[in-house]
Amino acid sequence: MPKQRLLIKGGRVVNDDQSVEADVYVEEGVVQEVGPNLNPKPPSGLTVLDATNKLVIPGGIDTHTHLQFPFMGTTTKDDFYTGTKAAVAGGTTMIIDFAIPQKGCSLIEAFDKWKGWADPKVCCDYALHVAVTWWSDKQSRVGSKNFSNMRLPRKPFWSVKEEMKSLVQDKGVNSFKMFMAYKDLYMLSDEELYAALSYCKELGTIAQVHAENGELISQNAKKLLAMGITGPEGHALSHSEDVEAEATHRAIAIANTVNCPLFVVHVMSKSSARMITNARNEGKVVYGEPIAAGLGTDGTNYWNEDWAHAAAHVMSPPLSSDPSTPDFLMNLLANDDLSVVGTDNCTFDTCQKALGKDDFTKIPNGLNGVEDRMSVVWEKGVYSGKMDENRFVAVTSTNAAKIFNLYPKKGRIAVGSDADIVIWDPEATRTISAKTHHQANNFNVFEGMVCHGVPVATISRGKVVYHDGVFNVTAGQGKYVSRPPFPPYVYERVKQREEVCQPIPVKREPYAGVVSATPSAPR
Repeated sequence: MPKQRLLIKGGRVVNDDQSVEADVYVEEGVVQEVGPNLNPKPPSGLTVLDATNKLVIPGGIDTHTHLQFPFMGTTTKDDFYTGTKAAVAGGTTMIIDFAIPQKGCSLIEAFDKWKGWADPKVCCDYALHVAVTWWSDKQSRVGSKNFSNMRLPRKPFWSVKEEMKSLVQDKGVNSFKMFMAYKDLYMLSDEELYAALSYCKELGTIAQVHAENGELISQNAKKLLAMGITGPEGHALSHSEDVEAEATHRAIAIANTVNCPLFVVHVMSKSSARMITNARNEGKVVYGEPIAAGLGTDGTNYWNEDWAHAAAHVMSPPLSSDPSTPDFLMNLLANDDLSVVGTDNCTFDTCQKALGKDDFTKIPNGLNGVEDRMSVVWEKGVYSGKMDENRFVAVTSTNAAKIFNLYPKKGRIAVGSDADIVIWDPEATRTISAKTHHQANNFNVFEGMVCHGVPVATISRGKVVYHDGVFNVTAGQGKYVSRPPFPPYVYERVKQREEVCQPIPVKREPYAGVVSATPSAPR
């Protein structure tokens, strides 16, 4: 077969650290040359894309999706085909989804299940985070007395600790997610969180947390329902900003105690973002991930009189009810106080949301974003004047690649990098709408938003998968990407802290005085 060859002519190549006028030559899915006036021979069999007056940027990496996710009595509308197809239409060429086991269930079995769902369907490359929803450092038997209320298979398997090690060594996983919310479903205690973060650090992985106080949420929800508040506004009220801020502070404290790098997913509030900013200013190794929805809309939607409209925005943590929060988060993102933009793409249609029509705690949590993320960030970040094109590349692609040890194969346009590339037109506009989007759900939280900045062409591993509104995708053409542990971007700092910040005992003479007798316990 002839080699797959591609030449991108006349564009401005934008990486996180520089922009240059250059052509890009790709062969067999890998960048071979970057430079002016490239003219690879022979011309036959060469696909040429004109990028004149356009930007040539690394394909986006969405660090947070939930495709084909069974959750809250239903399954997300977007599976791994529709979700990744929508992703490439928006300029994203890699997603990182989550394998989430039930309490007491095998992490490895969950990983294999999610990978089995994804492999035959993905249109772009992907990886998997794995959730740690319970803790054990000893071999366990599912269905034991600790989990007798759950319908689980009764068979022994390795401990959670052993399975984490196997996932890192054998499955290419380098990130684990811990929940501080979803009481009785996914939530860990502080003791379990301490153990999990300690072991994440030992394995050289990234510890992620969903930072909300699950106990407070549970109590708040009961109180609100008793007051007759059953609609989507109850979700926002029960998940107050304090609930997120307290858990964020607690997660940072635990991670810092065990010297584990921390990645706080879906940072939604000013208070939580300030916690992360302060921690970074103090030298702590912590990263914050705002999401497209939190940057592009707000929680005033929960008070909309149309129940379906309000419910469509329900997610956890909720969108901030303070309409100035998106601008605040974008400022921190532009200044490197926050690091990466994900989406928490977890789509349910109106009929699915209606499972909670009489009780906000039963509304499936989740909304869209995987298709619109890049344009929303350009509109709210670059077009608004808050960040430049290089910072845009950093927060939509490069930082994610560095944190999760994909760099420089992903997140950069350079010789030897995977040819995951987007031709971006900064002057073009589009209006976001559920009527025209490519996702499977019937609502879009960015409905009516006019975005400056549009992907003209998306290239995945050297193949043009989307060009001028036309798809060229095949289910299963994407690849699972293994991620080695100890990403240098993160762990060089951790290593240095380990070497210089260890506590040492005080040298002193042994105590030689009188020791009080221990009183006997009363009978």
